[in-house]
Amino acid sequence: MIHFEWPWMAALLPLPLASYALRRAAEPRGSALYLPFATTVATDDSGAAALRRYRRLAYAAIWILLIAAAMRPQWLGDPVPVPTTGRRLLLAVDVSGSMAIQDMAGGLSRLQVVQQVAGRFIDERQGDRVGLILFGTRPYLQAPLTSDLQTVHRFLDDAVVGVAGTETAIGDAIGLAIKRLRAESGSEDSLRQTVLILLTDGQNDAGVMPPLEAARMAARTGLRIYTIGVGAAAGQGPYGFSAGNTDLDEGALRAIAQTTGGAYFRATDGAALEEIYDRIDELEPTQGKRQWLRPRSEWFAWPLALALLLSVPAAYLGGSAWT
Repeated sequence: MIHFEWPWMAALLPLPLASYALRRAAEPRGSALYLPFATTVATDDSGAAALRRYRRLAYAAIWILLIAAAMRPQWLGDPVPVPTTGRRLLLAVDVSGSMAIQDMAGGLSRLQVVQQVAGRFIDERQGDRVGLILFGTRPYLQAPLTSDLQTVHRFLDDAVVGVAGTETAIGDAIGLAIKRLRAESGSEDSLRQTVLILLTDGQNDAGVMPPLEAARMAARTGLRIYTIGVGAAAGQGPYGFSAGNTDLDEGALRAIAQTTGGAYFRATDGAALEEIYDRIDELEPTQGKRQWLRPRSEWFAWPLALALLLSVPAAYLGGSAWT
């Protein structure tokens, strides 16, 4: 579909005719000089008359093409849906030493299962801005909030156990999230539109900020936190030894979520973790009312180029459009 962005430029189309009419009106009118050989001159000047005709046609075509270019013709493509919410989601993923344990089925470590499931979750957040924090003994920002979901997914896949230390600093991870979100948001109101998803398999045994104090700080700023505990369910293993994840502090994770208005989830295997991310998708939908956008391609260059090409023979013919 062809669309003109500035159709009002067509009002300039009759400008040369108006200029010609004014010029003719301003010419002096009086007695004409009689030339007995005028018929002969007119007969001999037929080639010049044809030249004037071609010249006027060339100038008229150039003017029409310039006006067409000034109207900014565009080709509108088929409408495509555009997400409109632009939610901001920050993922804090535990990469402490215990995340290397293979107890979530499939022969994969806890971190590998998280990378697979959380990676798909990131890919489905089209239209949102997603960031990534990795934490162990210390937290650090791996990816700031960005709409480049492919890069965030790649950073998550590149994470390795122990890269931030072997212990678990849950409170410091929440504190870093608040600090970075404040720096990027610039106001407390915009922080209320941001969600932190914190995933860990242990308890807070490092860092300087207690987890509940960090949660209360997050609640004051309006940051909502969803906590996820990973690892096989604790139970009795062979020979009387305990099995599964016995280090997980579910009470603290539940308190963090409740303090900030979020929710706590428990993932004992990959399928359960996938259900959790589906549930978070429902609680924090990725897009609101759908809007549509038509892709546009500018076509003004074509009539402009033709006008420039026609100006070459017009200049060769010489003279003006009125002579």
